[in-house]
Amino acid sequence: DLYEEGSLSNLTASIIGNVFGFKAVNALRLEDMRMPVAYLKTYQGPATGVIVERERLDKFGRPLLGATVKPKL
Repeated sequence: DLYEEGSLSNLTASIIGNVFGFKAVNALRLEDMRMPVAYLKTYQGPATGVIVERERLDKFGRPLLGATVKPKL
């Protein structure tokens, strides 16, 4: 009941958290993350694939990037 079923973003946010906000951390890289098979079975995948998203955005031949804009308090 701790995580919403199939929510990989909730799981990764819990593992990584706000580590990058700590001033004592200059650099950090997550090199491996393993999830139990039972948890992975709850993940049904995205409703559409990357091709549909590229068509919606009319962006091809480059990475699709996203970010969260928020004040650093």
